[in-house]
Amino acid sequence: MPGHTDNSKKIKRTVTLGLLAALSLGIYAFESMLPPLFFIPGIKPGLSNIITLYCLKRFGKREAVTVLFVRILISSILFGNPISLIYSMAGGFSALIIEILSDAILKGKYLHITGSFGGLFHNAGQLICAFLIMGSAAVFAYTPYLILAGIITGLFTGLASFFLLKVKIPDRL
Repeated sequence: MPGHTDNSKKIKRTVTLGLLAALSLGIYAFESMLPPLFFIPGIKPGLSNIITLYCLKRFGKREAVTVLFVRILISSILFGNPISLIYSMAGGFSALIIEILSDAILKGKYLHITGSFGGLFHNAGQLICAFLIMGSAAVFAYTPYLILAGIITGLFTGLASFFLLKVKIPDRL
């Protein structure tokens, strides 16, 4: 049957991306229940970015954008509000854009550095968003803490993605 294999591959890819989006959402939900890890409220490890980076490396840019968008949209509906959607989009897509550029510049190597840039730009995107919404430069007082947190959490998520990519997943279970 011509085209049957191509159709099966598309279905398998769509289901896999759906599962990755669900996994990313589950990680986000778990993380949202954790108490603040640092002395500044709102700083979280960004563990769902492990899945975004994995998706970027394993499937490509378009698929990573899709998984990120689905996770942000559903998490905002389930756990947030319209303002959290705006902040999440600003941070998430700032991170993903720089991760795509960083991965290209680094020729696919050093995923921990790519993750670090992602953490930094996630925080920068949210700071700029906060500044635009609140109209106060006082939000930039958080910058030194967010730089440090972004580097540390980004290193972790980048390393975790690197090791996740090493796991052999069978085609058939």
